[in-house]
Parts: sequence; C-alpha cells; structure tokens
Amino acid sequence: MWNYTTLGMDLNRMMIDKFKKYAKIGGITFVILGTLGIIFPTFMTFSVLAFVSYLMLFAGLSSAWFTWAGNRKDWAGWLKSFILIIVSIYMIFYPMQGVATLGLLFSFYFFMDAFAGFGLAFSAEGKKHKWIWLFNATTSLILAIIFIISWPFSSLWLVGFFVGISLFFDGIALLVGGSTLQHDKDEK
Repeated sequence: MWNYTTLGMDLNRMMIDKFKKYAKIGGITFVILGTLGIIFPTFMTFSVLAFVSYLMLFAGLSSAWFTWAGNRKDWAGWLKSFILIIVSIYMIFYPMQGVATLGLLFSFYFFMDAFAGFGLAFSAEGKKHKWIWLFNATTSLILAIIFIISWPFSSLWLVGFFVGISLFFDGIALLVGGSTLQHDKDEK
C-alpha cells in the first residue's frame, strides 16, 4: 500500500503486526457498530447524542478548570466553558431537542463540506480528478438538503443512519488497509 523506502522510514515489523491486528479488531468492531446503526438508527442517534453531550460536558469542565488555573479574568474562556456546559446539560436532559440540534449541526457540516468540495472542484479546472470532488460536493449537498427539508423530525433516524453508514465504511477501510499492509509485508 505505502512504499516505506520512499518515505525514508524503516518501520518496525512488530509495529506493523500490531497495527494489522488492531486494524482488524477495529475494522470488525466498526462494521458491526455501523451495521447496528443502519438497522437501528434511532438507537444509534441516542448513542451519538449521549457521546456528544458528555464529551461537551467534559470539554466545558476542562475549559473552566484551565481558565481558573491559567487566567481567571479571561471572560472568553469562561464564556466558552459556560456555553459548553449549558448546551451539554440541555442535550442530556432534553434528548429530543438534542437530537434536533445534532441534525441541524450535521446539515451545517454537510453544507460546508459541499461548498468546500465545489471550491476544490472548480480550482482543479482541467485536472482528471475534478469529477471526484464534484461527486463528493454534490453528495454532501444532497445530504444537507435532506437534513434541512425534513428537519427536525427526520433527525431521530437520519443522524444514527448516517453515523452507522460512516462507521461501516470506516470499518471496511480499516479491514482493507490492514489486509493490504499484510499483503505488502508478504511481498517484501
């Protein structure tokens, strides 16, 4: 897959074997989680909501602690901490509104990804790979429109469904990457 000699690196075989092993474990885990997310999108949506909410709560508390320890007069640090903590608590205690918020955030993400993809495609004028950027941008734009048109009602299943699809393909990528790495190792 990668040509290590061009990188000027002499990778340790034990490290490659460990990566191969953990890529296989991670890949299988991601494929299973992705499949469950596709089959049970509502459950995956609430799992993502819980993960994001508690991650934001931890980030808010950490930010408050660092602001306290570093510069107690930093109003921007306190504001950031306050917003993270309040939004996370809101999402924890009002999960349906939190799911709608996640759906809206996903739609913003897909819109930004679409605009960036179109920008890359138009900057690659005359290049052979322009079509992949156009395809990616168009796909992201369609996903953003799907989220916005049916928001907030579709957020309950769309968030989990799209996260499930993402995990599934991440797992496939890890499995293929690990097996390709093994194949490259056997050829040398």
